[in-house]
Amino acid sequence: MRDDLYGRLAPGPDKSGDGWMHFGEGMVLTGLGVVLAYMGVHQDKPLYMVGGVLLALVCFVGTIAVVRSDGREKAAAEAGAPRAERLWRPAQYCYGCTSVFCPGGTPWRGVLTPEQFKKLVWTEAGYADQLVVGDKAKEVEIPADALPGRL
Repeated sequence: MRDDLYGRLAPGPDKSGDGWMHFGEGMVLTGLGVVLAYMGVHQDKPLYMVGGVLLALVCFVGTIAVVRSDGREKAAAEAGAPRAERLWRPAQYCYGCTSVFCPGGTPWRGVLTPEQFKKLVWTEAGYADQLVVGDKAKEVEIPADALPGRL
């Protein structure tokens, strides 16, 4: 658990509920803009009204953009799941040498670090662009002999 082995060997991104959470956050911020505009109208403060309307519009448009992006990422994760499963399912992790391998050399050959394995699986599944900055898997190189061009 201390090594975050599950996260380092994850077969794909966890996209459950992100869209709804971001939608809720965006609507709260949009509501704050509406409240500010409402206060500006009732207190005869045009700066509050204009600022509130602009804040509400920016937050609403930003929320729609973020939710659409979340939807595209979730769709990519769902579409790539079968391809990721073909690589992830037969893989074995060796606690002694902290590496990942496939017995029999299929669907890939050689020994990989958990980060190389994660990048291999995510790349083959089509969602390597969802690897976050700071994730070691984003920076590692996959050995050429490990690439499963024969799937």
